[in-house]
Amino acid sequence: MHEFSLAQGLVNQLLQLAEQHGAAEITTVRVNIGTLSGIVIDSFSFGFEVLARENSMLGKAVLEITEIQPEWKCSDCGMSFFSAGVPDGCRTCSSCRLVRSGGGELILTQVEME
Repeated sequence: MHEFSLAQGLVNQLLQLAEQHGAAEITTVRVNIGTLSGIVIDSFSFGFEVLARENSMLGKAVLEITEIQPEWKCSDCGMSFFSAGVPDGCRTCSSCRLVRSGGGELILTQVEME
């Protein structure tokens, strides 16, 4: 369950940010997770909740996750489109020469602290 170790890494990063900014509490955490990242969002959320309950700084924190779909660009016709999974081919010309952008990320986008 690598999601738990990813959640632990996020918690460590949040605690460092809170210390740097002199915060007493973290209230909201916003994260982007790519649909092709291999991260099971329910497992990641569960891991975060377990770890947050163990730390008074994060005890009331709300984790908000946005799933990010990768953008695919056809090398033949130039068409761009979004797809949560790996497409069979270009939606315009059916070419299999597609270049992916994004979709594999885990990014902390915003933290609200008091």
